[in-house]
Amino acid sequence: MSSEHAALERDERESITLPSGLVSRIEARLPRSDFDSADEYVAFVMREVLTSVEAETETDDYEGAAQEEVEARLESLGYLE
Repeated sequence: MSSEHAALERDERESITLPSGLVSRIEARLPRSDFDSADEYVAFVMREVLTSVEAETETDDYEGAAQEEVEARLESLGYLE
């Protein structure tokens, strides 16, 4: 496990419900990744997506168009249907 993955393990946790088909797709990718669990994989992907979206946003306001950008990005990655 990389140091970044270890840092994710130390963070306080919350639960989010995902569609079972999406979880199956994530779990199918695990053998071809450095992640030990779907939780680690999703946490990493979400941090990457949010970092990218935040970098593209010029203001601190994530309402309106920025929210739509986040949703579109998550849908394109298969996290929203």
